[in-house]
Amino acid sequence: MGESLFNKVWDLHAVRELPTGQTQLFIGLHLVHEVTSPQGFQMLHDADLGVLCPERTFATVDHIVPTDTHARPLADGLAEQMLQALERNAKRHGIEFFDIGSGDQGIVHVIGPEQGLTQPGMTIACGDSHTSTHGAFGAVAFGIGTTQVRDVLATQCLALARPAVRRVEVDGPLGPGVYAKDVVLHVIRVLGIQGGVGYAYEFAGSTFDAMSMEERMTVCNMAIEGGARVGYVNPDETTFDFLRGRPHAPAGDDFENAIGWWRSMASDADAPYDDRVAIDARQIGPTVTWGINPGQSVGVDETLPALSEFPDGDRATAEEAYGHMGLRPGDKILGTKIDVAFIGSCTNSRLSDLREAARVVRGRSVAPGVRALVVPGSEAIKREAEQEGLHEVFRAAGFEWREAGCSMCLAMNPDKLVGNELCASSSNRNFKGRQGSPTGRTLLMSPAMVAAAAVGGRVADVRDL
Repeated sequence: MGESLFNKVWDLHAVRELPTGQTQLFIGLHLVHEVTSPQGFQMLHDADLGVLCPERTFATVDHIVPTDTHARPLADGLAEQMLQALERNAKRHGIEFFDIGSGDQGIVHVIGPEQGLTQPGMTIACGDSHTSTHGAFGAVAFGIGTTQVRDVLATQCLALARPAVRRVEVDGPLGPGVYAKDVVLHVIRVLGIQGGVGYAYEFAGSTFDAMSMEERMTVCNMAIEGGARVGYVNPDETTFDFLRGRPHAPAGDDFENAIGWWRSMASDADAPYDDRVAIDARQIGPTVTWGINPGQSVGVDETLPALSEFPDGDRATAEEAYGHMGLRPGDKILGTKIDVAFIGSCTNSRLSDLREAARVVRGRSVAPGVRALVVPGSEAIKREAEQEGLHEVFRAAGFEWREAGCSMCLAMNPDKLVGNELCASSSNRNFKGRQGSPTGRTLLMSPAMVAAAAVGGRVADVRDL
């Protein structure tokens, strides 16, 4: 009998089984940033330990950096201290650091693939929950806590329990105006925000086969929002083409040899799974969240569900969501007035995302009263977008064109909602307070849908544009 990619990778990296039933798992790539690494490094120093495999650790800054300017010192004193701490630790331990102004700085889950660090068959860890992004390459990638950051720095290993594997099959072509973001929001809507607890998700089927690597990254990025620790797509020619020529990818004959091994790591046709779910892509339309978790979503042309439609255990949360969002069952999400439009985050800040959004806003203008931001995911993406003139398209429409960073995805930098502003966002979480204001409200959607909302001043159906 064959085996899934997940179990192949797990078994190859297993050092030993622990008395607790957990696996001591070797970590092939460790990515660190300025928010969760200072404590890990400090614990390392307190124990008089060094970094065991500095060549397997790479650092960048993203969460706390302002995006209106990257001038140093940062205006926020604490943010400047965190940045300096990472700079010191990277230098002290010989860790490659993609710093501001290097041309390679960016969101950690953007620069890993961009640099060719993320490769099939790897185990990848980072002190950030959306590390599942890297699973798009056929890697087993997961977010970890601060003490686990310390553990990887010191030992290059983690103690982890092996999850079950669920194959999520989505088949069929996507309709006009339907993107990878809509697919993953639909999957979470179907399976629930707790549906993936205890599972790794293997995303498979003709829909994912047809996606670009950037689209696959969007899907895997939000696997964690459905409760899954890991989300991955089997590597194929699309994967290999993306990696070819990247700075840290193998080169020449080594690359061709790597392809043979990468291909062998894909799930076998007769691999068993602990669970299977099938979804018809033709049933997926442009999707928008209406509540306070990513599972509370509807198609843009649907009405919001009645409280009676929710299971008993979810009804209280739905009622809380309606109260917070100022919406009611039976309302249409289409036409909901917005105050802010945000295109960015580790979910949707790549070049293809910016191209699609620019296609929508070209020749149009941001609606009066709407604050609109475009934040590239890395300095390299910003550079490439500017070479294509995308920044001019956005600026002409009334968007702010920013420096690379996490920006308004989370409230760790100056880009925040004010009061009860409602934001159309291409990010991954719509929790209360996530974007900086406890009364602020977030609607998650694709970058193209954010662009459509920005020019209309209200939630719009991008298919009409």
